[in-house]
Amino acid sequence: MSAVTMVKVGTDDGGVRLDRWFKKHYPAFSYIQVEKMLRKGQIRVDGKRAKAASRLEPGQEIRVPPVPDRSAENRPRRNEPTMNPEEIQYVRDMVIYRDDSVIALNKPAGLAVQGGTGQSKHLDGMLEALCYDKQEKPRLVHRLDKDTSGVLLLARNANSARILTKAFKGKTAKKVYWALVAAVPPQKKGWIYLPLEKQAGAQGEKMVIDYDTGKEALTLYNMIDKVGRKAAWVALMPLTGRTHQLRAHCGALEAPILGDGKYGGKDAYPLGNKIPKDMMLHAREIAVPHPEDGTTLRVKADLSPHMIEAWKTLGFKQGHGDDAVDLLEGYAGDLAHCPPRELRDFYKSKEY
Repeated sequence: MSAVTMVKVGTDDGGVRLDRWFKKHYPAFSYIQVEKMLRKGQIRVDGKRAKAASRLEPGQEIRVPPVPDRSAENRPRRNEPTMNPEEIQYVRDMVIYRDDSVIALNKPAGLAVQGGTGQSKHLDGMLEALCYDKQEKPRLVHRLDKDTSGVLLLARNANSARILTKAFKGKTAKKVYWALVAAVPPQKKGWIYLPLEKQAGAQGEKMVIDYDTGKEALTLYNMIDKVGRKAAWVALMPLTGRTHQLRAHCGALEAPILGDGKYGGKDAYPLGNKIPKDMMLHAREIAVPHPEDGTTLRVKADLSPHMIEAWKTLGFKQGHGDDAVDLLEGYAGDLAHCPPRELRDFYKSKEY
């Protein structure tokens, strides 16, 4: 065992979570050990108790408990590969953009972003394949549901992670999704402003509409095409980032996303076996300020195979949705300047 040490947070670790800082600098401590030492106050930041999710700032001083000795033969080598060539290629084939600060992926439907109950395979456990010329793995800065495909951004260093995380928490990140919904909207474009609250149920946790305790949630939509009165192709722009926001909002309006049985039940399958049963939700485009210079980084992801099949079956032309982003951004700007009564407080309290 080594002695207790006091370690200052370096510039490169600004914005990093405390538990991830320990994983990077003190891999001898397991995640469970770090959590236990935090609860007991053995790990402190600037002399104060801290939580695993606490974000660090350069210059802060961390109390590090004695590190257990590990023999050389059991000590993991830095960047020792744990993935086979096929797995590495599988992840790298998702890359649609890469520079020194950011990597953008087109995540396939069915792949979980992070581990959880019953999730042995997840993207977070594969990020070592995307180190390329860097010594550290890229970091997640936002999430997509397991069954949602499309653009997912990764930060390649701590500073980029801090800037991008801030962009996603605020309103400087613009996201547009393509979805197939089980009804035709009454208007070609509109907004959904319904507060959401997480609620436990027989099928696990689910977001529900709750006007008393729910958090405000705002989604803009624009219809691109339709199939009679049974289904419509819509572009969705969430202006807030609530869990399952698009799925819950569409379900609440009795226009659930096709294939989303959790929020639509039987109504999520209006076309029967004509198209795949997978969920028809795709993160089509993301625009964020680039971490290096603040210029707009805009990344677009092609539709996933099951949605391409559905689009062909229904006769949709992907090019018809090309101007949806501009239309929704313009609509958002109009609402920000002249919001309806229900949205006035939302735009008043938060800068768009």
